[in-house]
Amino acid sequence: MQRDDAPSPGRDLDVVVFGATGFVGRLVAGHLAEHAGPGTRVGLAGRSAHRLEQVRTGLGAAAEHWPVLTADATDEASLRELARTARVVVSTVGPYLRHGLPLVAACAEAGTHYADLTGETLFAHRSAGGFHAAARAGGARIVHSCGFDSVPSDLAVLLAHERATADGAGPLTDAVLEVRSARGGVSGGTVDSLRLQLDTARGDDAARRLLADPYALSPDRDAEPDLGRQRDVFRPHRRAEDGTWVAPFVMAPYNTRVVRRSNALLGHAYGPRLRYREVVAFTGRAAPVGAFAMTGALGALAGALALRPARPLVDRLLPAPGNGPSERTRRTGRFRVVLDARTAGGYRYLTTVAAQGDPGYAATAVMLGESALALALDGDRLPDAAGVLTPATGIGRALADRLRARGFTLRTDDATPSPRSR
Repeated sequence: MQRDDAPSPGRDLDVVVFGATGFVGRLVAGHLAEHAGPGTRVGLAGRSAHRLEQVRTGLGAAAEHWPVLTADATDEASLRELARTARVVVSTVGPYLRHGLPLVAACAEAGTHYADLTGETLFAHRSAGGFHAAARAGGARIVHSCGFDSVPSDLAVLLAHERATADGAGPLTDAVLEVRSARGGVSGGTVDSLRLQLDTARGDDAARRLLADPYALSPDRDAEPDLGRQRDVFRPHRRAEDGTWVAPFVMAPYNTRVVRRSNALLGHAYGPRLRYREVVAFTGRAAPVGAFAMTGALGALAGALALRPARPLVDRLLPAPGNGPSERTRRTGRFRVVLDARTAGGYRYLTTVAAQGDPGYAATAVMLGESALALALDGDRLPDAAGVLTPATGIGRALADRLRARGFTLRTDDATPSPRSR
């Protein structure tokens, strides 16, 4: 690895953005330039020093002295040096299954904290299986999924659990995360990650079984309760309780595994029998149409990506890697999710996580940037944990507080009917 404008040898940087010339990497670097503060030492890393310098120039005066570091995902020596340089490495270089494991290994070995945006079950499983012990031994927090995958899900359940504990409401027994609204675009990197997972599963029976396992990311798979309680929602249906129509949520097959890993890493503190699901909610007269249309669209996309003869057409219609939604789409996007959680004591809590900005890009850049800053600067407020972690177990309330300061809504309300039936 070569360095331009390097301050001094050793761990002289707080945060390095690896992949800073990519679509999401530029957004994360922009967030750090605006919000990291003058005392925070930030570096930009990637394969091309020239392109990194162009990104740095576009970030303005706040970034003019940030060092540029060249490193390549295929060059393990450069990744080891990169890991030794920083307190935290943020990676936006995907698909992570193809490119990510060597950097995780380097950070675990060096005792360097790490954060990324992965929504790839196969990558997260291999990372946990291969590097959890080494990261724990070195005191590194390897925190996957610090964007829309899976911060809203993971923090919502954590906040509901903390409120229930404070109220003496008993453990969580049933929790459903509902996507109430979401507007934004799709990037080529997201599509490429999905395509790679499907290709891997097609030729690997073990990978296919893993993707279907609700406890795929559990650190102690044999200790988990029966599978019947954790099946994902695959079909649209009308909920008898309130008449709401619900449909499958595209991110549920990953987010639910992350939440269950959090629960297991915390000794099943949320609840040893917690049933957790994620759906998209539809209301109004057109709700059935919306639920069936979304389900059909998801099935068509998965089928088209899985069929090799259809790939050329799909590739022409979907964005290519390195591309993403326009600035206007990112600015005008939004999301709002609500976790409906019930407890053994008869309590009900509604936890809302919401923000302005395209959830997968504008809001995600904030979530990843603040995750990195929390790992670098909030040591006394972080959970006492190391290893391959989740946002809830690796950063926790410190991240929730940082996101609130950036305009996010994270709120838990008691919705228990009165009088309480406990």
